[in-house]
Amino acid sequence: MQFKPEAFLFDLNGTMIDDMEYHARAWSSILNDDLNAGLSYADVKREMYGKNSELLHRIFGKGHFTVEREDELSLEKEHRYQKAYGPSLALIDGLPSFLAKAQEQDIKMAIGSAAIPFNINFVLDGLQIGDYFKAIVSANDVEISKPHPETFLKAAAILGVEPAACLVFEDAPKGVEAAQNAGMPCVVITTMHEADEFAAYSNIIAFVKDYNDPILKKLF
Repeated sequence: MQFKPEAFLFDLNGTMIDDMEYHARAWSSILNDDLNAGLSYADVKREMYGKNSELLHRIFGKGHFTVEREDELSLEKEHRYQKAYGPSLALIDGLPSFLAKAQEQDIKMAIGSAAIPFNINFVLDGLQIGDYFKAIVSANDVEISKPHPETFLKAAAILGVEPAACLVFEDAPKGVEAAQNAGMPCVVITTMHEADEFAAYSNIIAFVKDYNDPILKKLF
């Protein structure tokens, strides 16, 4: 790996913390138990990308709920997720030392996530890692979420780094697509998706199980 990035842009859920099953269970509860959507668990997982409101639009149609009701459902989903996942909150193996090494090397770091600030702060405050990140782009900061490139392009702009000099860390195909649309190479963390699910994308430089993978040492 010859690429020496100036910035690391991290997705959050499934990329920094291994929590996507908890999100899927919370969404399944909201969509099926509360809203009678009748979706299989696989269907729920397939729809889990982008803003919470965008997910609701894909399943029920835009305008089915008022904005206020969408906000209520979104917050309730996050409360259920946080209650279930909170006792297990932890960074993916190897990430604490990886973040420290990046900071030592003066590599700029940002979070670009489709999560709302309520969930991002749950992680940053709970793990006390906020000082590592000079930019945080949440669902509230973009017009269109991933796979649109706005999330990552905005993070790069805040850091003052050209897109091609950024390296994205992602766990989901739609996130990798967003990085590709932004002109950024990507490392995939295989917490919830296997390598064969990313065959459509040409910007992936590595697949890793966690941040202890020796290939990541070549980034420094």
